Amino acid sequence: MPPQALHSGFVLDQTAAFTINSKMPKREEKNTKAKTTKALRSLFIAVSVPLSLTTTIIFLFGSGHRYRAVAKPFWFPPMWFIHLAALGSSSLMGFAAWLFWADGGFHAQPDALPLYIAQVFLGLVWDPLVLVMGATRLGLIFGLIQFGTLFACYRTFRRVNPFAKDLAKPCLAWAAYLTLVNFKLIYL
Repeated sequence: MPPQALHSGFVLDQTAAFTINSKMPKREEKNTKAKTTKALRSLFIAVSVPLSLTTTIIFLFGSGHRYRAVAKPFWFPPMWFIHLAALGSSSLMGFAAWLFWADGGFHAQPDALPLYIAQVFLGLVWDPLVLVMGATRLGLIFGLIQFGTLFACYRTFRRVNPFAKDLAKPCLAWAAYLTLVNFKLIYL
């Protein structure tokens, strides 16, 4: 087989690379596979737990009769979009939290975990509180607190993993938009 030139100027023979990789001890192979499996399992849990909680809340309280009954301006989102965005937001924040955790963020900054858990549960409570029960004033307080906890998560994630910070930005925008919608619902 002809050698291939790499970008750094070194020449690599493909058979030599195969020989080097095949000499990797089986113990290291097992450790690598175990670490990969553990990482994928933790990623699955980090994304699926908030996603399944959000899905459960949507199925239990998803009809939103009070929200649908109110005459709304054109810029108010339809119910299906609110639910879809809530699912997307919980997935993004779960993935961002996993990236933060994978880089050791929850160990280095222990105040981040309560903030993350608070924003998850505030997001879960807002939907039935405002859309089903019609408690818009209380929902506005919950929405503002959720935005604050999301912003605190964003700032904390930024210190450890820039990609996790970027994943929190759409969630912040969505929380701000819902808080604005909630504010307008008070006066409708």
